[in-house]
Order: sequence, then structure tokens, then C-alpha cells
Amino acid sequence: MKSFFIVFFVAAAIAQRASIGLPTENQNINPGNEVVIQVQRPNSLSSSKEMGVAIGLSSCESTPCRDADEVLGTILYNGPFKPEYHESSLPPYENFTVTVPASATLGKSQINIAHAALIGAGPSAFLESLNRTIFVV
Repeated sequence: MKSFFIVFFVAAAIAQRASIGLPTENQNINPGNEVVIQVQRPNSLSSSKEMGVAIGLSSCESTPCRDADEVLGTILYNGPFKPEYHESSLPPYENFTVTVPASATLGKSQINIAHAALIGAGPSAFLESLNRTIFVV
């Protein structure tokens, strides 16, 4: 019975995983300009309540890119996350329009996202980190 609950909680956590829809992998963005960050979160059978997201920009032009759970970088957004359906071909998502700092280092960078939610009947805290490689040009 214990293994059933472990499998259930692992499956519930995986079902809560968010993903980055935009910007696309290796997309070019410009310092001082706005960019749309799209965070997608598919529906799941287990109950969940979104807590929020933090979106950061981290340069990795002169050093290796680090995992988003180690560093978010310059925070571009920190607040509520309320994904909704917009197109039938995509999971629920929310777009965040943020401004790339004019002082952003040119070259290879990462969009880093921390996503937090409450899942299950308990509920339990769920935290994940995501990243997407982009280029500041």
C-alpha cells in the first residue's frame, strides 16, 4: 500500500509540471526591449492551486549556464500565476510581458523560472525550476 501512495504522489507531481512556451529555444532578444514569456501548465486530475512564478534572466556567455534552481538571475517578474486556455491546441498558459534590462550582457543567456503550487488534498507544496536558452543580441 505504501508503494501505491509513493507512485500516486510522484504521478501527481509530474502532472503539475509547467513548461516554457515562449521564448523559443535559442531565440534572440534585445536589451531594453519587451519580450513575452509564456508559462504553460497542463490540467491534471489531482487538485492544485497555483502560488506563483518568478522569472529571471541569467547570462552564461562567459560561464557555464547554471540550473534555474541554483540561480534565477535578474528578476524580471515575481508574482501570481493564473494559466488559462487561449487556444485549443495549447495547454492553459499565461503570458508575461517583461522588459529585458538595457544592461543585459550580450550573448548566451537563460530565462529561468521558479514555479510554486499546492497539490493534492493535503495540500503539499510543489516547487520546480525551468530554463530556456536564449541569446541577447
